[in-house]
Formats: sequence, structure tokens, C-alpha cells
Amino acid sequence: MKIVLVAFFLLLSTFCAAQSGKVNNQLNLSKTVTLNVKKKRISDILQLISKAGEFYFSYNGILFSQDSLVDMDVKGIQVREVLDRLFSGKVDYKEDAGYIILRPAENRLTIQASLIENTENEYMISGFVIDTRTGNMVRQASVYEKHLLQSTLTDQNGYFKLRFKGQQKGVILTASKENYRDSALVFLADVNIKPAKYKDRNKDSSAIFSHAFSGKGIWRFLLSSRQRIQDLNISGFFAQTPFQASLVPGLSSHGSMGSNIINKVSLNVFGGYTGGTNGLEIAGLFNLTKGNIKKIQFAGLFNVVGGSVKALQLSGTYNRVKLNTDGIQVAGIVNRVDGNVNGIQLAGIYNITREKVQGIQLAGIVNTSKNISGLQLAGMLNKVGDRLKGGQISGLVNYAKRMDGFQFGLLNLADSASGIGVGLINLYKNGYRKFNFYSNELVNTNIAFKTGTAKFYSLMIVGRNFSDTTRLLTFGLGFGHEFLLNKNVNIAAEGSIQSLSPDHFKTADLIYRLQALIQLKVLSRLEVFAGPGYSYLKGLSNDVSVYRDQKASITKGYDDGNNSSGSWIGWNIGLAVSL
Repeated sequence: MKIVLVAFFLLLSTFCAAQSGKVNNQLNLSKTVTLNVKKKRISDILQLISKAGEFYFSYNGILFSQDSLVDMDVKGIQVREVLDRLFSGKVDYKEDAGYIILRPAENRLTIQASLIENTENEYMISGFVIDTRTGNMVRQASVYEKHLLQSTLTDQNGYFKLRFKGQQKGVILTASKENYRDSALVFLADVNIKPAKYKDRNKDSSAIFSHAFSGKGIWRFLLSSRQRIQDLNISGFFAQTPFQASLVPGLSSHGSMGSNIINKVSLNVFGGYTGGTNGLEIAGLFNLTKGNIKKIQFAGLFNVVGGSVKALQLSGTYNRVKLNTDGIQVAGIVNRVDGNVNGIQLAGIYNITREKVQGIQLAGIVNTSKNISGLQLAGMLNKVGDRLKGGQISGLVNYAKRMDGFQFGLLNLADSASGIGVGLINLYKNGYRKFNFYSNELVNTNIAFKTGTAKFYSLMIVGRNFSDTTRLLTFGLGFGHEFLLNKNVNIAAEGSIQSLSPDHFKTADLIYRLQALIQLKVLSRLEVFAGPGYSYLKGLSNDVSVYRDQKASITKGYDDGNNSSGSWIGWNIGLAVSL
């Protein structure tokens, strides 16, 4: 047995809500349809059925001849029976959400019992699984009893043996193998009965959890080959029990049927592989769950769930959910959800949601999602692949394809923006990037770089006063808003804070400035502007008298001997160039 402790891995699964063989919604294969068609292509007939049943078919184009024409006249018959008539039993059907998946099913199985022994303490049955078409024995087929929850795999010769505790009047064995139709037969203690039709109450739901842990992934090293084969053969049967305990996957109180059982309490010493939990699941290292998790799941290293989570999910390093999460997800390193999140994701490094987040993503480094209605907070990067309705706050970069909320970071990016970006640089495809070249009453040469939208934009300002008397240097940051009067005229309201130095920044003071600009468009990318401004100077190193030669109308505020302040009304005039 191999146990590899891992924190990152890939997995592929499919989910649907199933509960001990009871299906809450009407399954598509059980819906009834009425058809009366003549000389129609099979693909056209499938389209009529899917439209009538409000679902979709999924199939490979080589499954049947595209040119063959058929007649069909049915009234009020289940979809399953219509498909049986259409394909003469050569196609198997699997359900997955709103789809019926068609795949080749020319291979059929049967169970041939060779020995049945029934005592007061034990019921034993052995035999072979046989391919009905070829007569060959079928190796690595799953043989299981759904009510007694025991299973085995056939050996190289197609042979199996099952033992059940206690005296049994009979058992119902099901044989399953990938690319074969399931076969269910009833075996009594003294008589072998092979009914022509046996109604399996789990048949319709058997395709709903389909290959939840199939495909390639690091998790495969945690499951034995027998467990992986069992998953392929028995994809959708689930039962419920109150409790299970396991040492590692396969060594559990439910044996090889553990991945087909939903528990209220699941305790895994090192790790476990279960069908689902509706209560509490705890593992020292890892939890692998084929179906859904409800209420609480905890693992020292990682949790992997093939279905959905409506719970508090905690792990030391990594959480992975194939479908949706509704609740709180906490991981020391990474959280990943392939569907939607309704709640909170907290990760030490990285949160990944493939679809929509309604809630909060909080990560030490990176958050990503397709859509979000809520808030993203990250140390470095927030990314929304489609629409942001809410907020992004990061230490470095925020990106959204469509930004309809707010962004706060050093660099804010969006393909389109109708919200507000607060940052050093805000670059939006439908926003603007402007260079303002202007003079004011204090510094005669200034350049301001504006990025953002008319609602809110940022400014980076540098300037120098070229004069024989005083050579001032300045730089600073600001923000602004444009009031659009018409397509050629607007008014901008701006505020800024700048560092001001008369001696090449050997000393420096602060100037706070509010200004209004009337802007007139003269060319498609050129504007002229002018307007008044109000400045307040806080002298940190110099008395305001240092600047009196440059601005004689400074009104003295106070002077404590080292610092001073002053204010005045000034002006701006210049050109704006749009990029």
C-alpha cells in the first residue's frame, strides 16, 4: 500500500444530489415523450426528444450512422424505452445534471453462480462474471450487494467470492464494468433465479455521480488500483450509514464499499475515501470525498471533494471542491472551487474560484474568480476574469475584465470600468490617460499624468520653477472628478498633496491644493484649461517667507519658531493631451 502525502493535486469528478437511492427530481430518462416521425435522421429525433424533455444529449458523432433514416411512433413512453427502441440496446445511457450521455453499450454481463452455501452464521456465494456476447470471463468487474454493502472484484479468470454474515434468504448481486451494461440478479439460498427484468431502484441515479475520481491526478497515488477500478465500475450507487472509521483508503469499517457510502460521522486516522458526509468528517492527514459534504470537514493536510460543500471546510494546506461551496473554506495554502462560492474563502496564499463568488475572498497573495459579488482582499493580486460587482483591495494589482464596483491598489486594471479605482495608476480601456502640461502661480512648469475615469481619476505630479530668483522643485499625488457639461466642455475638480523644496530637497515642505479647471476640447485629443486654485502650505523645514519672492500674497498662518503655514488663492493654465 502506498501513501503519498501531498498538498497540491488535480482531480476530475461529476456530481448530483442522491440519497440512498432516492432521487428527488424527476430524472430525464424517466420522463415521458410522444413522437410520430417518419424517415427522420437519428440526430433529428434526439433533438426532438431533448426539446420535449427540456434536457440535452451528449454523444460522439461516430456512435451511430448520421445518414440512416428511421420511423418512430410512440405515445407517453419513457425516454429510456424510446432510446432502447432507437438503438436496439446497443447504446448505454448515463445522466449528468441536465444531460443524457450516450455511449456504446454492446457489451453485456451476466453472473453465473458456481457455489452457494447458507448456514446460520454465513451466506457464501461464488461464481463467474461472463460477457454474454463472447462467453468470455470478465476480469476486474465489480460484484456487489447494495443492501448488505459488500463488494469484490473478479480475478484474472472472472471469478469472484462473497461472504455475508448471518443467515440470508437470498441476495441481489449486481455486476458492473466500465463500457458494459450493469447486470443485477437475485440469488436465493437453494435456487438460482435469473429474471428477465429486475428493477434496480438505484439504476436511474447510478450515472449521477459519474467517475468522481477518474482521470489523472496526484490523488491517484492515495488510492489502490482496486479502488480506482471499483470507482469506474460502480459510479453512482450510494447508501447511508451513521458512522465509519478508516486508517487509510481501503482499510475502513466499510471496506471497499467506503466510497459508495454517505456517513453522518467519518473519522479517518491518516486518510479516508468516502461517498460523502452529512455531519462531521475529521482526518489526521487527508479526506477524499466522492460526493457531497455537509456541516463540517477537517483535515490536517488537505480535503478533496468531488461534489459540493455546504459546510465549514478546514485544512492545513489545501481544499479542493469540484462543484460548489456554500459556507466557509479555510486553508493554510490554497483553496480551489471549480463551481460557485457562496460564503467566505480564506487562504494563506491563493484562492481560486472558477465561477462566481458571492461573499469574500481573503488571501495572503492572490485571489482569482470568474465573477464576484462581494469583496476580494489580497496581499499582491486580485483577478476577476469577467465581472466585478463589489470591491477589490490589494497591495499591488487589481484586475477585472468588467469593473462595476471599486478597486483599491497601486495598479488597477480593467477592460471596461463603470466604477471607481483608487490607486497610483488606474488603466482602463474605456477610461482615459492624460498628460497635463501647465503653469500655476508658484511653479511655472508642471506635468501631471492622469489615469482612471471621469468619475474618479488619479494624478501623479512633477514640476520645476525655472527662475533666476527661486528654483522650486515639486512632486506629489492627487485625485479628481470631471463634470461633463457637453461633449466639448467639462469642469474638473481636483485635490492634491505635494512636496515642495527650494533647495533640491535638502529641505522640503508640504502643500495641499484644491483647484477647479474649466476644460475646452479643441481637437479630438487636445484640450485647453484654466481655473482658480486654493493652496495651504505647511512649512516643515522652511518659513513661508522663503516662498514670498515667488508668491508675495501668502497669508501668514502661524510661526512656532521652526514651522510655519500659509495659504493663498492662485491659478492654473495649460494644455491636456489624451493618449
